[in-house]
Amino acid sequence: MRPFYFLFLSLFLALTTVADAEYDEQLILEPLPQGLLLASFNFKSRASLQSFEQQHFKHIPRSLGQILQHARTRELHLRFSSGRWDAENWGSKPWGGEKEGGTGVELWAWFEAETDQEAFNHWITLNNALSGLFCASLNFIDSTRTTRPVASFEPTGTHSNATSSSLHLLHGTLPREVVCTENLTPFLKLLPCKGKAGISSLLNGHKLFDSSWQTMSIDVRPVCRSDSSDCIVEMEQTVDMVLDIERSKRPHDNPIPRPPPSEELRCDTSKPYASAEACFPLEVSTAQSWALSEIFGRSIKGSCLATNSHGDPTESVCIRVPNEHIVEISNGVERKYAAEPKRCYVLDSSAVFDMILPQQESQAVVPRQAPPLYASRSFTGHGQERGGVQTLLTNPSQDRAISFVYFESLPWFMRPYLHTLKAKTTTSPSPPQSDIITSMYYRPALDRQRGTQLELQITVPPACTVRLTYDFEKAILRYTEYPPDANRGFDVAPAVIRILSNTPDAVYLRTTSLLLSLPTPDFSMPYNVIILTSTVMALAFGSIYNLLVRRFVGADEVEGFSLAKVKARLRGRLEVLKNRFSSSKPTIAAPETTDSGG
Repeated sequence: MRPFYFLFLSLFLALTTVADAEYDEQLILEPLPQGLLLASFNFKSRASLQSFEQQHFKHIPRSLGQILQHARTRELHLRFSSGRWDAENWGSKPWGGEKEGGTGVELWAWFEAETDQEAFNHWITLNNALSGLFCASLNFIDSTRTTRPVASFEPTGTHSNATSSSLHLLHGTLPREVVCTENLTPFLKLLPCKGKAGISSLLNGHKLFDSSWQTMSIDVRPVCRSDSSDCIVEMEQTVDMVLDIERSKRPHDNPIPRPPPSEELRCDTSKPYASAEACFPLEVSTAQSWALSEIFGRSIKGSCLATNSHGDPTESVCIRVPNEHIVEISNGVERKYAAEPKRCYVLDSSAVFDMILPQQESQAVVPRQAPPLYASRSFTGHGQERGGVQTLLTNPSQDRAISFVYFESLPWFMRPYLHTLKAKTTTSPSPPQSDIITSMYYRPALDRQRGTQLELQITVPPACTVRLTYDFEKAILRYTEYPPDANRGFDVAPAVIRILSNTPDAVYLRTTSLLLSLPTPDFSMPYNVIILTSTVMALAFGSIYNLLVRRFVGADEVEGFSLAKVKARLRGRLEVLKNRFSSSKPTIAAPETTDSGG
């Protein structure tokens, strides 16, 4: 009877998991100026908190779920990013920058622990496990690359009051990490359809990493209702990329760009040098045509579990284009929205879906919202001993001040002078620094133990630019602490900016990473010393070894040795050489004399 009881209990839990689990996905396409295309992939997997704690996994993968449970991770945020977002031409970032990370790899998580040391041990366990799961160098996030932000990040999940008191936030970055196909493949394996069906079938490593800007993110958090009942665990995966339409349409077998034929060129005949040999191309006034199969190299292979809780099909693909634009599809059902220039499509479960945008009469695109803040950071100064950092923070609003938290994580060998920290506006008169920097949290670095943590709450007046500067000193590293390409420099993690607003949706910005040049020794000198020392040691060792091992005896002590035979042999050799030289000498004939008498 007991085995039947456990069998019944397992079937009940499995059915409960199926009923509570939910999955949906959506692809949002948005043309950008200058012939670019923004593609945002979003995947959401949900499971009940009870089934997750009992390790009954369906849509949430077991490989990631067991890692989170073993490391006692209550909330996880992982980012893989490369490229640069052009905020001036492209507008605000997708998802308000919440799904974006700094260049390289960025990770932050909340752990349930009693002490800081216990939380750090869970942090190391999580980094090592995720490093193997995603084929990344997350195991290099040690104490020197780990910080504990105070005001820069807030939990996005639902946590009870009892749990919140024991949560510890840890944050780490690897700006040097290169994102590649080895990270995309494990990312796709976490999806229910493994990239074989649905919108994930478009994700191709050749297209993704050929984009101008791309980021991959994974967020795992608990979500509960207002009454703290019926909690679920939600895992959200996103992939955002900005593709160059013309470059993406090049075939794999002929990727080299070639100029169009002369008969296809449209020339400006108003130029004085216009002729049959000289052509100034006209600016293209119409948007070029493209299709999903051309941009991504493949079509969407049906839908992947694209149904809601009621079993109705959901909208898997959406595109934001003006209402007058023509959009053609191969299969599916189209749904238009009158309130906004947006069209969505319901995919067939088994048919191949392709979207085609023929050449339009105009290049008009749906304007994106301008970012609330522009930020840029760079190094100042010169020399190998000291330097400075300058950050320009511009508020584009004409009538509203903006407040935000500015967070920097500096390596330990970059020692800032806090007394040189200054914040001034570029316009005069500048308000007092206390009105710009309203609060500050500073945690100094310890050599080879932890980095510098700096968090500032800054307020920028309307239509103003604040220049934030400070000086720093460069430390001298041991020769074993330099990477193989020491003369390239050291990557400094981007600064994180969190906009403070009354809206529930968080808005984040990140600056670009910096490349710090440190005093670098001449590594060729140790190489020369090693080679010279090895040569001297080899010569000395060889000579001493010969003296110790070889046995020296007199010539008369050797058996069968005859000095007369040796002399005769040498005399014979000399005679042979003498005869050879004498026979090779040329003979000079005497001149003939003629008798002239008569």
